[in-house]
Amino acid sequence: MVDFSVVAQWRQQYGADRQRLIDDYLARRRARPLLRGLSRAADRLLQEVWQAHDLPAATALVAVGGYGRDELYPHSDVDLLILLDDDLPAAEEARFEPLIGLLWDLGLHVGHSVRRVSECLDEAAGDITIQTNLLDSRLLAGNRTVYRRFRREFDVHLEPHAFFKAKRLEQRNRHGRFADRALLLEPNLKESPGGLRDVQTAGWVCQAVGLPADFPGLARVGLMSAGEARQVVAQLSFLSHLRIRLHLAANRREDRLLFEFQERLAAEMGYHAHPGRRASEHLMQRYFRAARHLSLINEFVLGCVRERLQPDSRTAPLPDHPDFAIRDNRIDLVDPELFSRRPSAMLDAFLVLQQHPDLSGFTPTTLRALRRGRKLVDAAFRRDPENRTRFITLFRQTHGLTLALRLMHRLGILGRYLPAFGRITGQMQHDLYHIHPVDEHTLMVLRNLRRMAMPEYDHELPFAHRVMREFGQRDRLYLAALFHDIAKGRGGDHSRLGMADARRFCRAHGLSKQEAEEVAWLVGEHLTLSDTAQKQDLANPEVIAEFTRHCATLDRLTGLFLLTVADIRGTNPAIWNSWKEKLIRELYLASRRLLEGHAPHTDLVEQRKEEALATMRLYGYSDGAEKKLWQQLDDIYFLRHEAQEIAWHTRRLLPLLGRQDIIVRARLAPIGEGVEVLVHAPDEEALFSRICGFFAGMRYSVLQARIHTTRDGRALDTFLVMDEQSRVAYRDILSYIEFELTETLKARAPLADIAPGRLPRQLKAFPIRPEAMLSAGVDPNAWLLTVKAGDRPGLLYDIARLLGRHRVVVRTARINTMGQRVEDVFVVTGDRLVQPEARLAIERDLIDALA
Repeated sequence: MVDFSVVAQWRQQYGADRQRLIDDYLARRRARPLLRGLSRAADRLLQEVWQAHDLPAATALVAVGGYGRDELYPHSDVDLLILLDDDLPAAEEARFEPLIGLLWDLGLHVGHSVRRVSECLDEAAGDITIQTNLLDSRLLAGNRTVYRRFRREFDVHLEPHAFFKAKRLEQRNRHGRFADRALLLEPNLKESPGGLRDVQTAGWVCQAVGLPADFPGLARVGLMSAGEARQVVAQLSFLSHLRIRLHLAANRREDRLLFEFQERLAAEMGYHAHPGRRASEHLMQRYFRAARHLSLINEFVLGCVRERLQPDSRTAPLPDHPDFAIRDNRIDLVDPELFSRRPSAMLDAFLVLQQHPDLSGFTPTTLRALRRGRKLVDAAFRRDPENRTRFITLFRQTHGLTLALRLMHRLGILGRYLPAFGRITGQMQHDLYHIHPVDEHTLMVLRNLRRMAMPEYDHELPFAHRVMREFGQRDRLYLAALFHDIAKGRGGDHSRLGMADARRFCRAHGLSKQEAEEVAWLVGEHLTLSDTAQKQDLANPEVIAEFTRHCATLDRLTGLFLLTVADIRGTNPAIWNSWKEKLIRELYLASRRLLEGHAPHTDLVEQRKEEALATMRLYGYSDGAEKKLWQQLDDIYFLRHEAQEIAWHTRRLLPLLGRQDIIVRARLAPIGEGVEVLVHAPDEEALFSRICGFFAGMRYSVLQARIHTTRDGRALDTFLVMDEQSRVAYRDILSYIEFELTETLKARAPLADIAPGRLPRQLKAFPIRPEAMLSAGVDPNAWLLTVKAGDRPGLLYDIARLLGRHRVVVRTARINTMGQRVEDVFVVTGDRLVQPEARLAIERDLIDALA
């Protein structure tokens, strides 16, 4: 039994050693000495503890994993293997239990296993994780002969082919797990694509085939140049610094770059805010660029190892392309110096890849040559008419545009050819809406457009696919996608700035003036359709007419529709839903009808009535039954609702009109998730507030509210609501909503405060300054109220109560939730709104309430 005073001395000494190393790191900012130093401090403690215990002679204490590599981060686990000789009696194993408990008492976060040599070999053979852990092993204390015998047997049994295939499959699965959209905003420094684990995987597979496990070593054996190795080491050093700082900031093992740490780490690492960009956005841009580079290096090294394991791979000539060949189903170079001699051949390589969709990419030799050749893409290269023709030709191929541009981007060629694109590479936007850096978002939008054009993906967006099939100017649409956000972060209106960029580019690349204007128009207006659909009242004919006049031609309207769908889906998949799709499609179709010369809205009203009556007949209603309700409804009602909705309202209300003062009916939303709720009740001041308060109490989000007052002074309101947490099946909640909301409206109780929900941690880290603005709308008798704020439970209820206090009546509400942000638009009326000072007071009170 070790004396308590000795244990206290060990703990104090280990703590002092760790603190001294951390203090030295903070002063000198050198990552490698800290990681090695922390490993050595743990080594000394473990050796002293081992020697102080009376342990069997035929055993060894072995460091494995990251600790075995001498890479111990401040709060990482100390991974240990207690290795036993096969002949050690089973009863002796119990003697190690007090040792493990003592290590925890000393402040070591120990991950341990106790195994015999044969057990280690057997378990490693069946588990790639164990095999990898043991690959990075080193002896700390104990019997050297036992350890050497184990290591010799382990190395003999390590089968390079099987190990490589298993690590490649493991990496593919890990990338799939860590490509979750939340991790794009808060990446895992260790496990996300391009993280530290990718670098380690490259080292492990190299070690398995007898290559050096470090990059300077790979440079010495000719796998890369010394300069390339230095670049990798610099990127790796950045990630190491970031992980060290993250551990210290969190004071625990934390590998995910959470929002709450990003601003602090940015300041500690010397990044500063600039107009329009936070310091954390500069930090994250640096991170994404490092991860992109390391991901490419990982792919290159794994490709080299694959070729080393398959030395008999044959090279076959590529028909019609004498500069290129096929090796292992990849494009190889006949002359490794091709791009140095003729830089324009780099663009040829991507065209060849597009024209041979059966090929799976480039060989490591070609990748390396392309990466080196990117520096040759200079101003003269960009001005060359033949290169400009080649680049535009990429957008006119039937296959492979997304693959070609992604590879060009990863290799640094796209950013060299389009310097403006290079500036947005890795640029993050902490608006709690976009989940990709600007460059990745742009490529995602291009991908979405390409998928709309491909028959195998027509199930994703059937309507958009049909529209794309009829659209003739796809290359211009793809160019607009490439430029739509290219001016982000420059200050000013990025749509206008990008419009000018696109116009210059298109003219320089041989597009006619008209074609260039079409691309530039799409770039300049890429937000217009979305803003109109989500913020304006589409039942108002003037809104449709004004938007249609703005588009002017069917080609522009159709291109804008397709670009808008691809843009929203490429921004954040969580915010794309059937409701947004319905709004955008509704605006597109209404505008298309006008451009094609169809009848005005009065005929649309009659058409919807006729369609609704046809549905009613299917349910046994005779013509004329609807008049009891419809004579109280105006044209705006029929324009605001689809025929199926009108039929549902009519069927539910007719049997109860005149018998029930308050009618509430609910059904599963026909457009997707959520519940559609119909309320027919006496119109009164606080009705909208009470309904919003009811849903806030349920923790349901209101996606849309359509407020209508009938000719006899009753409210006919419809709400689309959704449980964002998906806690209860929607079908089970319909009866509850109908009964409880009816009782709530009958009670007419004073409006009460609702306990605020927990503020999302993203909003704590990056609070959104609320905005409220009243402006004149298309309708001279109504006003548009735009509210921007961070989302939280009960937000709409608070807005509704405040508007009620100011005697402002809500006619429609468009609730536009974008990640953790809301941009809600209300059409409101009220006698006081004509007074400028009253509007100012309402705006001020709203901002105070939202803050």
